[in-house]
Amino acid sequence: MFTLGFIGGGNMSTAIMKGIMKKDGHPPSHIWVSGPHIENLTHWQQVGANVTNKNGDLFMNCDVIFLGVKPAMLDKSVKDSVETLPDIVGNKDILIISMLAGVTLQTLQQVFKTYLFPEGINIKVVRIMPNVPMAVGSGACLYTCGNGVSDEQKCNMVKLLKCCGDCESVPETLMNNLGVLTGCGPAYIFIVIEALADGAVKQGVPRDLALRFAAQTVMGSAHLVLESGKHPAQLKDEVCSPGGTTICGISVLEDGKLRSTLINAIEASVKKTDKMDPSSRKQ
Repeated sequence: MFTLGFIGGGNMSTAIMKGIMKKDGHPPSHIWVSGPHIENLTHWQQVGANVTNKNGDLFMNCDVIFLGVKPAMLDKSVKDSVETLPDIVGNKDILIISMLAGVTLQTLQQVFKTYLFPEGINIKVVRIMPNVPMAVGSGACLYTCGNGVSDEQKCNMVKLLKCCGDCESVPETLMNNLGVLTGCGPAYIFIVIEALADGAVKQGVPRDLALRFAAQTVMGSAHLVLESGKHPAQLKDEVCSPGGTTICGISVLEDGKLRSTLINAIEASVKKTDKMDPSSRKQ
């Protein structure tokens, strides 16, 4: 049984942890999490995980480590890890799974080479782009492996990620563009759900009922797209009877430029992601 770690216990790390726990994918006693403020990690303690404010403790105790800090904190988190390690650790193969948006494998590998870990620590890197629905086992996660990642390390990682939903290997060239769709997309859909519910509330529907059925409608529609194999446009046309209620609503959505707004939202997020790699800011 390998030991799992999380550097950074924020929202995305918590979502992955919850997805893993939901499927009993890893024993809590074999999970570590580090953060600068122990008091912010009480929800990890409550599930039985080990908590610490020293990143080095994870390199001492863990075989697989999710890196979940802000991209600008990459250097500091690795430096802190080295500074809190003893001079002699022994031979350890450690897989680092980076959740840092926009930070390339090349940058990650260079940062881990820059700071001198004790002799015997062998670090390999994977880059992932997860999303918050992973907390309930309905997530979407992309991954791309760096050089030297073993089959066993990849297998262990995929098993963990599949506890949280679908995961797929993609070329790194797609990590930013497709990763924005999966990573940022839920926030866009939350707005859609809220707006649909508000529309029903405006028509006199109680809010709790409106929210529940707005969410169910979105979930069911997505499920139908995946299960039917039909293009969303075809499914939309099947709902729109000539002169009916749905096509009248669609006309309003077209007037409001819903399609182009969502397309532009993806583009704006991709442009921001492309600028988040620390190496790009140094140039």
